[in-house]
Amino acid sequence: MSPAIPVGEKWWKNAIIYQVYPASFKDSNNDGIGDIPGIISALDYIQSLGVDVIWLSPMYDSPQHDMGYDVADYEKVYPPYGTVEDMEVLISACHCRGLRIILDLVVNHTSDQHKWFKESRSSKTNLKRDWYIWKPAKYDANGNRKPPNNWRSIFGGSAWEWDEATEEYYLHLFCVEQPDLNWENPDTRRAIFSSAMEFWLQKGVDGFRVDTVNMYSKHPSFPDAPIVDPKSETQMAASLFCNGPRIHEHLREMSDVLNKYGAMTVGELAHTHTLDAVLAYVSPSRSQLNMVFQFDVVDLGMGKDYKFLTTLPGWTLRDFKAAIKGTQDMINSTDGWTTVFMENHDQGRSISRFGSDKTPELRIMSGKMLAMMQCTLSGTQFVYQGQEIGMVNAPKHWTIDEYKDVDSSNYYQMVRENTNGDATQLQNAMESLQCLARDHARLPMQWSPEANAGFSPSDSATTWMRVHDNYPEVNVQVQESDPFSVLSFWKQMMRLRKEYADVFVSGNFELVDEANENVFTYFKKGHTQSVLIVLNFSEANQKFQKPNVMVDKDLKVLISNVEGGLEDELQPFEGRVFLV
Repeated sequence: MSPAIPVGEKWWKNAIIYQVYPASFKDSNNDGIGDIPGIISALDYIQSLGVDVIWLSPMYDSPQHDMGYDVADYEKVYPPYGTVEDMEVLISACHCRGLRIILDLVVNHTSDQHKWFKESRSSKTNLKRDWYIWKPAKYDANGNRKPPNNWRSIFGGSAWEWDEATEEYYLHLFCVEQPDLNWENPDTRRAIFSSAMEFWLQKGVDGFRVDTVNMYSKHPSFPDAPIVDPKSETQMAASLFCNGPRIHEHLREMSDVLNKYGAMTVGELAHTHTLDAVLAYVSPSRSQLNMVFQFDVVDLGMGKDYKFLTTLPGWTLRDFKAAIKGTQDMINSTDGWTTVFMENHDQGRSISRFGSDKTPELRIMSGKMLAMMQCTLSGTQFVYQGQEIGMVNAPKHWTIDEYKDVDSSNYYQMVRENTNGDATQLQNAMESLQCLARDHARLPMQWSPEANAGFSPSDSATTWMRVHDNYPEVNVQVQESDPFSVLSFWKQMMRLRKEYADVFVSGNFELVDEANENVFTYFKKGHTQSVLIVLNFSEANQKFQKPNVMVDKDLKVLISNVEGGLEDELQPFEGRVFLV
Protein backbone atom coordinates (compact mmCIF):
# COMPACT_ATOMS: atom_id res chain seq x y z
CA MET A 1 0.00 0.00 0.00
CA SER A 2 1.40 3.43 -0.85
CA PRO A 3 2.00 5.77 2.08
CA ALA A 4 -0.66 8.37 2.79
CA ILE A 5 2.08 10.95 3.28
CA PRO A 6 3.29 13.85 1.16
CA VAL A 7 6.37 13.30 -0.95
CA GLY A 8 9.26 15.70 -1.14
CA GLU A 9 13.00 15.51 -1.21
CA LYS A 10 13.49 17.43 2.05
CA TRP A 11 10.57 16.08 4.08
CA TRP A 12 13.02 15.03 6.79
CA LYS A 13 13.97 18.63 7.62
CA ASN A 14 10.66 19.44 9.31
CA ALA A 15 10.18 15.93 10.69
CA ILE A 16 9.98 14.93 14.35
CA ILE A 17 11.38 11.41 14.67
CA TYR A 18 10.47 9.07 17.54
CA GLN A 19 12.94 6.34 18.42
CA VAL A 20 11.58 2.95 19.47
CA TYR A 21 13.82 0.42 21.24
CA PRO A 22 12.04 -2.89 20.52
CA ALA A 23 13.01 -4.87 23.62
CA SER A 24 11.75 -2.15 25.95
CA PHE A 25 8.74 -0.58 24.22
CA LYS A 26 5.74 -2.92 24.52
CA ASP A 27 5.39 -6.64 25.14
CA SER A 28 2.38 -8.21 23.41
CA ASN A 29 2.77 -11.87 24.40
CA ASN A 30 3.73 -11.71 28.10
CA ASP A 31 7.26 -13.04 27.70
CA GLY A 32 8.72 -9.88 29.27
CA ILE A 33 10.36 -8.71 26.04
CA GLY A 34 9.01 -5.97 23.81
CA ASP A 35 8.09 -6.99 20.28
CA ILE A 36 6.87 -5.76 16.91
CA PRO A 37 3.18 -6.61 17.50
CA GLY A 38 3.49 -4.51 20.66
CA ILE A 39 4.80 -1.59 18.61
CA ILE A 40 1.92 -2.00 16.14
CA SER A 41 -0.57 -1.89 19.03
CA ALA A 42 0.92 1.45 20.19
CA LEU A 43 0.94 3.24 16.82
CA ASP A 44 -2.12 5.32 17.70
CA TYR A 45 -0.28 6.59 20.78
CA ILE A 46 2.84 7.39 18.76
CA GLN A 47 0.75 9.22 16.20
CA SER A 48 -1.01 11.20 18.96
CA LEU A 49 2.32 12.73 19.98
CA GLY A 50 2.49 14.65 16.73
CA VAL A 51 5.61 12.92 15.41
CA ASP A 52 6.17 12.11 11.75
CA VAL A 53 8.63 9.21 11.67
CA ILE A 54 9.45 6.12 13.73
CA TRP A 55 13.09 5.08 14.02
CA LEU A 56 13.23 1.41 14.97
CA SER A 57 16.41 0.24 16.70
CA PRO A 58 17.82 -3.10 15.46
CA MET A 59 15.21 -5.83 15.21
CA TYR A 60 17.37 -8.17 13.08
CA ASP A 61 18.16 -11.74 14.06
CA SER A 62 20.97 -11.60 16.60
CA PRO A 63 22.59 -13.43 19.53
CA GLN A 64 22.06 -10.14 21.44
CA HIS A 65 25.57 -9.73 22.83
CA ASP A 66 25.10 -6.00 22.14
CA MET A 67 21.31 -5.73 22.04
CA GLY A 68 20.94 -6.43 18.35
CA TYR A 69 23.91 -4.39 17.14
CA ASP A 70 25.51 -7.78 16.50
CA VAL A 71 23.50 -8.83 13.45
CA ALA A 72 23.46 -12.52 12.51
CA ASP A 73 21.11 -12.09 9.53
CA TYR A 74 19.97 -8.77 8.05
CA GLU A 75 17.05 -10.45 6.28
CA LYS A 76 15.48 -12.07 9.35
CA VAL A 77 13.94 -10.74 12.56
CA TYR A 78 15.04 -11.68 16.09
CA PRO A 79 12.39 -14.33 16.92
CA PRO A 80 11.29 -12.88 20.31
CA TYR A 81 10.48 -9.64 18.46
CA GLY A 82 8.47 -11.30 15.70
CA THR A 83 8.86 -12.10 12.01
CA VAL A 84 9.56 -10.44 8.69
CA GLU A 85 5.80 -10.61 8.11
CA ASP A 86 5.25 -8.63 11.33
CA MET A 87 7.67 -6.02 10.01
CA GLU A 88 5.73 -5.80 6.75
CA VAL A 89 2.54 -5.19 8.77
CA LEU A 90 4.31 -2.50 10.81
CA ILE A 91 5.63 -0.72 7.71
CA SER A 92 2.18 -0.75 6.11
CA ALA A 93 0.44 0.34 9.35
CA CYS A 94 2.83 3.28 9.70
CA HIS A 95 2.26 4.39 6.13
CA CYS A 96 -1.53 4.13 6.50
CA ARG A 97 -1.29 6.58 9.42
CA GLY A 98 0.89 9.00 7.50
CA LEU A 99 3.97 7.96 9.47
CA ARG A 100 7.29 7.07 7.90
CA ILE A 101 9.61 4.43 9.31
CA ILE A 102 13.40 4.18 9.30
CA LEU A 103 15.58 1.31 10.48
CA ASP A 104 18.99 1.05 12.09
CA LEU A 105 21.68 0.21 9.53
CA VAL A 106 24.48 -1.67 11.32
CA VAL A 107 27.19 -2.38 8.76
CA ASN A 108 30.55 -1.62 10.36
CA HIS A 109 30.42 -5.13 11.80
CA THR A 110 28.25 -8.22 12.02
CA SER A 111 27.77 -10.91 14.62
CA ASP A 112 30.36 -13.67 14.69
CA GLN A 113 27.32 -15.90 14.04
CA HIS A 114 26.62 -14.31 10.65
CA LYS A 115 27.10 -16.79 7.81
CA TRP A 116 29.62 -14.42 6.19
CA PHE A 117 31.90 -14.53 9.21
CA LYS A 118 31.49 -18.27 9.70
CA GLU A 119 32.80 -18.72 6.16
CA SER A 120 35.50 -16.10 6.66
CA ARG A 121 36.95 -17.80 9.72
CA SER A 122 36.68 -21.32 8.27
CA SER A 123 40.07 -21.05 6.52
CA LYS A 124 42.60 -18.55 5.20
CA THR A 125 41.73 -19.58 1.64
CA ASN A 126 37.96 -19.17 1.93
CA LEU A 127 36.48 -16.77 -0.64
CA LYS A 128 35.05 -14.63 2.18
CA ARG A 129 38.27 -14.50 4.21
CA ASP A 130 38.84 -10.92 3.05
CA TRP A 131 35.30 -9.86 3.95
CA TYR A 132 36.58 -9.19 7.49
CA ILE A 133 39.82 -7.71 8.81
CA TRP A 134 42.37 -10.41 9.61
CA LYS A 135 46.00 -9.83 10.62
CA PRO A 136 48.90 -12.05 11.73
CA ALA A 137 50.21 -11.89 15.28
CA LYS A 138 53.18 -9.88 16.43
CA TYR A 139 55.74 -11.33 18.84
CA ASP A 140 57.77 -9.60 21.51
CA ALA A 141 61.46 -10.19 22.27
CA ASN A 142 60.56 -13.20 24.41
CA GLY A 143 58.47 -14.80 21.70
CA ASN A 144 55.12 -13.98 23.33
CA ARG A 145 52.24 -13.57 20.90
CA LYS A 146 50.77 -10.05 20.74
CA PRO A 147 47.85 -8.45 18.83
CA PRO A 148 48.65 -6.64 15.56
CA ASN A 149 48.49 -3.25 17.32
CA ASN A 150 47.54 -1.63 20.62
CA TRP A 151 44.03 -0.49 19.66
CA ARG A 152 41.47 -0.63 22.47
CA SER A 153 37.95 -1.86 21.87
CA ILE A 154 35.24 0.70 22.58
CA PHE A 155 33.97 -1.70 25.25
CA GLY A 156 37.44 -2.14 26.78
CA GLY A 157 40.27 -4.60 26.23
CA SER A 158 42.05 -5.30 22.96
CA ALA A 159 40.23 -4.65 19.68
CA TRP A 160 41.75 -7.89 18.34
CA GLU A 161 40.72 -11.49 19.00
CA TRP A 162 42.92 -14.52 18.32
CA ASP A 163 41.36 -17.25 16.21
CA GLU A 164 43.04 -20.51 17.13
CA ALA A 165 41.84 -22.45 14.10
CA THR A 166 43.35 -20.15 11.46
CA GLU A 167 46.04 -18.62 13.68
CA GLU A 168 45.27 -14.97 12.96
CA TYR A 169 43.59 -12.09 14.77
CA TYR A 170 40.37 -10.43 13.63
CA LEU A 171 39.44 -6.82 14.39
CA HIS A 172 36.43 -6.01 16.55
CA LEU A 173 36.02 -2.36 17.49
CA PHE A 174 33.14 -3.36 19.74
CA CYS A 175 32.43 -6.75 21.38
CA VAL A 176 34.54 -9.81 20.65
CA GLU A 177 31.38 -11.19 19.04
CA GLN A 178 31.20 -8.22 16.62
CA PRO A 179 33.92 -8.66 13.95
CA ASP A 180 34.48 -5.63 11.71
CA LEU A 181 33.58 -5.96 8.04
CA ASN A 182 36.27 -5.13 5.48
CA TRP A 183 34.85 -2.26 3.43
CA GLU A 184 37.96 -2.27 1.22
CA ASN A 185 36.55 -5.36 -0.52
CA PRO A 186 34.00 -4.38 -3.23
CA ASP A 187 32.25 -7.76 -2.96
CA THR A 188 31.65 -7.08 0.73
CA ARG A 189 30.18 -3.66 -0.01
CA ARG A 190 27.84 -5.05 -2.69
CA ALA A 191 26.61 -7.75 -0.30
CA ILE A 192 26.01 -5.15 2.43
CA PHE A 193 24.02 -2.93 0.07
CA SER A 194 21.88 -5.84 -1.11
CA SER A 195 21.23 -7.66 2.18
CA ALA A 196 21.20 -4.88 4.76
CA MET A 197 19.73 -2.04 2.70
CA GLU A 198 17.82 -3.03 -0.45
CA PHE A 199 16.08 -5.99 1.19
CA TRP A 200 14.26 -3.54 3.49
CA LEU A 201 14.01 -0.62 1.08
CA GLN A 202 12.07 -2.88 -1.26
CA LYS A 203 9.65 -3.55 1.60
CA GLY A 204 8.97 0.16 1.91
CA VAL A 205 11.18 1.53 4.70
CA ASP A 206 11.87 5.23 4.26
CA GLY A 207 15.51 5.40 5.28
CA PHE A 208 18.13 4.51 7.87
CA ARG A 209 19.88 5.72 10.97
CA VAL A 210 23.41 4.65 10.03
CA ASP A 211 25.35 3.16 12.93
CA THR A 212 29.02 4.15 13.44
CA VAL A 213 28.97 5.83 10.05
CA ASN A 214 32.56 7.09 10.06
CA MET A 215 34.30 3.83 11.03
CA TYR A 216 34.15 1.93 7.73
CA SER A 217 37.57 3.13 6.58
CA LYS A 218 40.49 2.43 8.93
CA HIS A 219 44.07 3.69 8.70
CA PRO A 220 45.45 1.39 5.97
CA SER A 221 48.65 0.46 7.83
CA PHE A 222 46.92 -0.20 11.19
CA PRO A 223 49.64 1.54 13.24
CA ASP A 224 49.81 1.65 17.04
CA ALA A 225 47.78 4.42 18.67
CA PRO A 226 49.62 7.07 20.68
CA ILE A 227 50.20 6.02 24.30
CA VAL A 228 47.92 8.09 26.51
CA ASP A 229 47.56 5.54 29.31
CA PRO A 230 51.07 4.15 30.09
CA LYS A 231 49.62 1.61 32.53
CA SER A 232 47.56 -0.09 29.82
CA GLU A 233 48.60 -2.32 26.93
CA THR A 234 45.67 -0.94 24.90
CA GLN A 235 45.06 2.67 23.87
CA MET A 236 42.16 4.69 22.51
CA ALA A 237 42.56 4.74 18.72
CA ALA A 238 39.57 6.69 17.38
CA SER A 239 41.87 8.88 15.29
CA LEU A 240 42.97 5.75 13.43
CA PHE A 241 39.62 4.04 12.86
CA CYS A 242 37.29 7.05 12.42
CA ASN A 243 37.16 9.31 9.35
CA GLY A 244 39.61 7.14 7.41
CA PRO A 245 40.98 7.90 3.92
CA ARG A 246 38.20 6.18 1.92
CA ILE A 247 35.21 6.91 4.15
CA HIS A 248 33.67 9.55 1.88
CA GLU A 249 34.13 7.36 -1.18
CA HIS A 250 32.33 4.48 0.57
CA LEU A 251 29.44 6.72 1.65
CA ARG A 252 28.98 8.17 -1.84
CA GLU A 253 28.68 4.62 -3.15
CA MET A 254 26.14 3.84 -0.42
CA SER A 255 24.26 7.03 -1.26
CA ASP A 256 23.94 5.98 -4.89
CA VAL A 257 21.96 2.94 -3.73
CA LEU A 258 19.82 4.89 -1.26
CA ASN A 259 18.98 7.61 -3.77
CA LYS A 260 17.26 5.06 -6.03
CA TYR A 261 14.65 4.70 -3.28
CA GLY A 262 14.53 8.33 -2.11
CA ALA A 263 15.68 7.12 1.32
CA MET A 264 16.79 9.51 4.08
CA THR A 265 19.90 8.98 6.19
CA VAL A 266 21.09 10.18 9.57
CA GLY A 267 24.58 9.03 10.51
CA GLU A 268 26.06 8.36 13.95
CA LEU A 269 29.18 10.52 13.72
CA ALA A 270 31.47 10.02 16.72
CA HIS A 271 34.85 11.68 17.29
CA THR A 272 34.21 14.41 14.70
CA HIS A 273 34.13 17.84 16.27
CA THR A 274 34.95 20.56 13.71
CA LEU A 275 32.35 22.19 11.50
CA ASP A 276 34.33 21.47 8.33
CA ALA A 277 34.78 17.79 9.24
CA VAL A 278 31.04 17.36 9.87
CA LEU A 279 30.14 19.30 6.74
CA ALA A 280 32.22 16.87 4.67
CA TYR A 281 29.51 14.27 5.48
CA VAL A 282 26.32 16.35 5.21
CA SER A 283 26.88 18.99 2.54
CA PRO A 284 24.44 18.21 -0.30
CA SER A 285 27.27 18.80 -2.75
CA ARG A 286 29.11 15.79 -1.25
CA SER A 287 26.13 13.42 -1.79
CA GLN A 288 26.66 11.25 1.27
CA LEU A 289 24.32 11.75 4.25
CA ASN A 290 21.31 13.98 4.88
CA MET A 291 22.37 14.72 8.47
CA VAL A 292 24.35 13.30 11.36
CA PHE A 293 24.24 12.98 15.13
CA GLN A 294 27.02 14.99 16.72
CA PHE A 295 27.72 13.96 20.29
CA ASP A 296 29.15 17.18 21.73
CA VAL A 297 26.09 17.64 23.99
CA VAL A 298 25.41 14.10 25.16
CA ASP A 299 29.13 13.40 25.70
CA LEU A 300 29.38 16.19 28.27
CA GLY A 301 30.74 14.91 31.56
CA MET A 302 32.19 11.71 30.09
CA GLY A 303 35.81 10.74 30.62
CA LYS A 304 38.20 11.08 27.70
CA ASP A 305 39.84 7.67 28.10
CA TYR A 306 36.98 5.59 29.54
CA LYS A 307 33.67 7.41 29.49
CA PHE A 308 32.87 6.26 33.03
CA LEU A 309 36.25 7.41 34.38
CA THR A 310 35.17 10.94 35.21
CA THR A 311 34.34 13.34 38.03
CA LEU A 312 30.63 14.07 38.03
CA PRO A 313 28.88 16.09 36.80
CA GLY A 314 31.90 16.89 34.65
CA TRP A 315 30.35 19.82 32.77
CA THR A 316 29.30 23.43 33.30
CA LEU A 317 26.47 25.35 31.71
CA ARG A 318 29.05 27.23 29.63
CA ASP A 319 30.24 23.86 28.28
CA PHE A 320 26.64 22.96 27.52
CA LYS A 321 26.02 26.24 25.67
CA ALA A 322 29.16 25.79 23.60
CA ALA A 323 28.12 22.26 22.64
CA ILE A 324 24.65 23.42 21.58
CA LYS A 325 26.15 26.29 19.59
CA GLY A 326 28.43 23.85 17.77
CA THR A 327 25.49 21.88 16.40
CA GLN A 328 23.38 24.98 15.67
CA ASP A 329 26.14 26.63 13.66
CA MET A 330 25.57 23.97 11.00
CA ILE A 331 22.28 25.75 10.18
CA ASN A 332 23.64 29.29 10.45
CA SER A 333 26.49 29.28 8.01
CA THR A 334 26.51 26.29 5.66
CA ASP A 335 24.41 24.31 3.19
CA GLY A 336 24.35 21.38 5.62
CA TRP A 337 21.67 20.25 8.06
CA THR A 338 21.77 19.26 11.72
CA THR A 339 19.88 17.20 14.31
CA VAL A 340 18.44 17.96 17.74
CA PHE A 341 18.43 15.27 20.41
CA MET A 342 19.09 14.82 24.12
CA GLU A 343 18.45 11.09 24.50
CA ASN A 344 18.82 7.80 22.67
CA HIS A 345 19.40 4.14 23.48
CA ASP A 346 23.07 4.84 24.38
CA GLN A 347 22.58 7.71 26.86
CA GLY A 348 21.47 8.27 30.41
CA ARG A 349 18.14 10.09 30.68
CA SER A 350 18.36 13.83 30.02
CA ILE A 351 16.43 14.91 33.13
CA SER A 352 18.87 13.01 35.36
CA ARG A 353 21.91 14.39 33.52
CA PHE A 354 20.94 17.97 32.64
CA GLY A 355 17.90 18.66 34.82
CA SER A 356 17.06 17.20 38.21
CA ASP A 357 15.31 14.05 39.41
CA LYS A 358 15.79 14.83 43.12
CA THR A 359 12.08 15.54 43.68
CA PRO A 360 8.93 15.08 41.61
CA GLU A 361 8.56 18.87 41.33
CA LEU A 362 12.08 19.36 39.96
CA ARG A 363 11.71 16.34 37.68
CA ILE A 364 8.54 17.74 36.11
CA MET A 365 9.87 21.30 35.82
CA SER A 366 13.21 20.31 34.31
CA GLY A 367 11.55 17.79 31.99
CA LYS A 368 9.34 20.54 30.59
CA MET A 369 12.26 22.98 30.34
CA LEU A 370 14.35 20.48 28.38
CA ALA A 371 11.37 19.85 26.08
CA MET A 372 11.14 23.60 25.53
CA MET A 373 14.82 23.79 24.65
CA GLN A 374 14.81 20.80 22.32
CA CYS A 375 11.70 21.94 20.46
CA THR A 376 13.11 25.43 19.83
CA LEU A 377 16.51 24.36 18.45
CA SER A 378 17.04 24.11 14.70
CA GLY A 379 17.41 20.86 12.80
CA THR A 380 15.54 17.57 12.57
CA GLN A 381 14.24 16.61 16.02
CA PHE A 382 14.64 13.16 17.58
CA VAL A 383 12.68 12.09 20.66
CA TYR A 384 13.48 8.84 22.46
CA GLN A 385 10.74 6.63 23.88
CA GLY A 386 9.86 7.63 27.44
CA GLN A 387 11.50 11.04 27.10
CA GLU A 388 8.06 12.50 26.43
CA ILE A 389 6.79 11.35 29.86
CA GLY A 390 9.93 12.39 31.72
CA MET A 391 11.45 8.99 32.43
CA VAL A 392 14.64 9.21 34.49
CA ASN A 393 17.70 7.13 35.35
CA ALA A 394 17.38 3.98 37.45
CA PRO A 395 17.19 4.58 41.21
CA LYS A 396 20.48 5.00 43.08
CA HIS A 397 19.83 2.01 45.36
CA TRP A 398 19.77 -0.47 42.47
CA THR A 399 22.85 -2.69 42.46
CA ILE A 400 25.14 -3.59 39.56
CA ASP A 401 23.11 -6.80 39.09
CA GLU A 402 20.28 -4.72 37.58
CA TYR A 403 22.61 -3.35 34.86
CA LYS A 404 22.51 -5.61 31.79
CA ASP A 405 24.53 -3.70 29.18
CA VAL A 406 27.90 -5.12 28.13
CA ASP A 407 29.45 -1.65 28.39
CA SER A 408 28.40 -1.30 32.03
CA SER A 409 29.31 -4.81 33.15
CA ASN A 410 32.69 -4.71 31.38
CA TYR A 411 33.66 -1.44 33.05
CA TYR A 412 32.56 -2.52 36.54
CA GLN A 413 34.42 -5.83 36.16
CA MET A 414 37.55 -4.02 34.93
CA VAL A 415 37.55 -1.73 37.99
CA ARG A 416 37.02 -4.72 40.28
CA GLU A 417 39.97 -6.59 38.75
CA ASN A 418 42.30 -3.58 38.56
CA THR A 419 41.71 -2.52 42.17
CA ASN A 420 41.38 -5.95 43.81
CA GLY A 421 37.78 -5.10 44.59
CA ASP A 422 38.52 -1.82 46.38
CA ALA A 423 35.19 -0.66 47.83
CA THR A 424 35.84 3.05 47.24
CA GLN A 425 36.82 2.52 43.60
CA LEU A 426 33.80 0.31 42.99
CA GLN A 427 31.55 2.95 44.54
CA ASN A 428 33.05 5.59 42.23
CA ALA A 429 32.43 3.28 39.26
CA MET A 430 28.85 2.74 40.38
CA GLU A 431 28.22 6.49 40.68
CA SER A 432 29.40 6.99 37.11
CA LEU A 433 27.20 4.15 35.89
CA GLN A 434 24.24 5.66 37.77
CA CYS A 435 24.63 8.77 35.63
CA LEU A 436 26.01 7.64 32.27
CA ALA A 437 25.17 3.96 31.70
CA ARG A 438 23.26 3.01 28.58
CA ASP A 439 21.02 0.79 30.73
CA HIS A 440 18.93 3.78 31.91
CA ALA A 441 17.44 4.30 28.45
CA ARG A 442 16.60 0.61 28.19
CA LEU A 443 14.29 0.24 31.17
CA PRO A 444 10.80 -0.82 30.02
CA MET A 445 8.48 1.91 28.77
CA GLN A 446 6.05 2.99 31.49
CA TRP A 447 2.52 2.78 30.13
CA SER A 448 0.29 2.63 33.21
CA PRO A 449 0.29 2.34 37.03
CA GLU A 450 -0.55 -1.36 36.73
CA ALA A 451 1.93 -4.15 37.42
CA ASN A 452 5.03 -4.08 35.19
CA ALA A 453 4.03 -0.51 34.27
CA GLY A 454 1.63 -1.96 31.68
CA PHE A 455 4.67 -2.96 29.60
CA SER A 456 3.59 -6.62 29.61
CA PRO A 457 -0.05 -7.69 29.39
CA SER A 458 -0.12 -9.20 32.88
CA ASP A 459 1.81 -9.16 36.15
CA SER A 460 2.93 -12.76 35.59
CA ALA A 461 5.63 -11.65 33.13
CA THR A 462 9.23 -11.27 34.25
CA THR A 463 10.44 -8.24 32.32
CA TRP A 464 13.88 -8.54 30.72
CA MET A 465 14.96 -5.44 32.64
CA ARG A 466 13.49 -4.29 35.91
CA VAL A 467 10.79 -1.64 35.62
CA HIS A 468 11.65 1.70 37.25
CA ASP A 469 10.33 2.07 40.80
CA ASN A 470 8.53 5.33 39.94
CA TYR A 471 6.20 3.83 37.33
CA PRO A 472 3.01 4.36 39.41
CA GLU A 473 3.53 8.13 39.05
CA VAL A 474 5.47 8.37 35.78
CA ASN A 475 3.46 6.68 33.05
CA VAL A 476 1.49 7.41 29.89
CA GLN A 477 -1.97 6.67 31.30
CA VAL A 478 -1.72 9.10 34.21
CA GLN A 479 -0.13 11.84 32.13
CA GLU A 480 -2.52 11.65 29.17
CA SER A 481 -5.36 12.81 31.43
CA ASP A 482 -3.28 15.54 33.11
CA PRO A 483 -3.05 18.83 31.15
CA PHE A 484 -0.07 19.88 33.28
CA SER A 485 1.98 16.71 32.78
CA VAL A 486 5.34 16.42 31.05
CA LEU A 487 3.59 14.48 28.26
CA SER A 488 1.00 17.20 27.69
CA PHE A 489 3.77 19.80 27.60
CA TRP A 490 5.80 17.82 25.05
CA LYS A 491 2.72 17.57 22.81
CA GLN A 492 2.14 21.31 23.13
CA MET A 493 5.78 22.09 22.30
CA MET A 494 5.78 19.80 19.26
CA ARG A 495 2.64 21.52 17.96
CA LEU A 496 4.31 24.91 18.45
CA ARG A 497 7.45 23.68 16.70
CA LYS A 498 5.41 22.91 13.60
CA GLU A 499 3.34 26.09 13.81
CA TYR A 500 6.49 28.23 14.05
CA ALA A 501 8.72 26.02 11.91
CA ASP A 502 10.33 28.98 10.17
CA VAL A 503 12.04 30.04 13.38
CA PHE A 504 12.16 26.86 15.48
CA VAL A 505 13.15 24.30 12.83
CA SER A 506 15.37 26.39 10.57
CA GLY A 507 15.99 29.75 12.25
CA ASN A 508 19.46 31.11 12.97
CA PHE A 509 20.75 30.58 16.51
CA GLU A 510 22.47 33.33 18.49
CA LEU A 511 23.80 32.82 22.02
CA VAL A 512 23.03 35.59 24.55
CA ASP A 513 24.76 36.13 27.93
CA GLU A 514 27.24 33.34 27.29
CA ALA A 515 29.04 33.75 30.65
CA ASN A 516 25.93 33.17 32.78
CA GLU A 517 26.44 29.87 34.65
CA ASN A 518 22.78 29.46 35.63
CA VAL A 519 20.61 30.72 32.78
CA PHE A 520 20.78 29.68 29.12
CA THR A 521 19.47 32.46 26.86
CA TYR A 522 19.41 32.38 23.08
CA PHE A 523 17.80 34.22 20.20
CA LYS A 524 16.30 32.51 17.14
CA LYS A 525 15.64 34.44 13.93
CA GLY A 526 13.61 33.09 11.04
CA HIS A 527 12.48 34.71 7.82
CA THR A 528 9.24 36.02 9.30
CA GLN A 529 9.56 35.64 13.08
CA SER A 530 12.06 36.03 15.91
CA VAL A 531 11.98 34.48 19.38
CA LEU A 532 13.94 34.75 22.62
CA ILE A 533 14.32 31.61 24.76
CA VAL A 534 15.30 31.88 28.44
CA LEU A 535 15.99 28.70 30.46
CA ASN A 536 16.94 28.52 34.14
CA PHE A 537 19.24 25.49 34.44
CA SER A 538 19.56 25.79 38.21
CA GLU A 539 17.64 24.61 41.27
CA ALA A 540 17.48 28.20 42.61
CA ASN A 541 15.49 31.27 41.62
CA GLN A 542 17.32 33.51 39.14
CA LYS A 543 16.79 37.15 38.19
CA PHE A 544 15.39 37.83 34.73
CA GLN A 545 15.70 41.03 32.75
CA LYS A 546 15.62 41.75 29.06
CA PRO A 547 18.96 41.30 27.32
CA ASN A 548 20.53 44.66 26.44
CA VAL A 549 19.98 44.09 22.73
CA MET A 550 16.23 43.67 23.40
CA VAL A 551 15.62 46.59 25.76
CA ASP A 552 13.59 48.50 23.16
CA LYS A 553 11.75 45.40 21.89
CA ASP A 554 8.30 44.14 22.82
CA LEU A 555 8.47 40.64 24.29
CA LYS A 556 5.32 38.54 24.37
CA VAL A 557 5.35 35.21 26.22
CA LEU A 558 4.53 32.46 23.73
CA ILE A 559 4.86 29.63 26.24
CA SER A 560 6.23 28.98 29.73
CA ASN A 561 6.42 25.92 31.94
CA VAL A 562 5.22 27.96 34.95
CA GLU A 563 1.70 29.21 35.56
CA GLY A 564 1.63 32.74 36.94
CA GLY A 565 5.36 33.21 37.45
CA LEU A 566 7.04 36.48 38.44
CA GLU A 567 8.00 38.74 35.56
CA ASP A 568 11.51 39.54 36.84
CA GLU A 569 12.37 36.21 38.43
CA LEU A 570 12.77 32.69 37.09
CA GLN A 571 11.79 29.75 39.28
CA PRO A 572 14.04 26.64 39.38
CA PHE A 573 14.14 25.12 35.86
CA GLU A 574 11.65 27.67 34.58
CA GLY A 575 11.71 28.30 30.86
CA ARG A 576 10.09 31.00 28.75
CA VAL A 577 9.75 31.48 25.00
CA PHE A 578 9.11 35.09 23.93
CA LEU A 579 7.92 36.32 20.56
CA VAL A 580 10.02 39.38 19.73
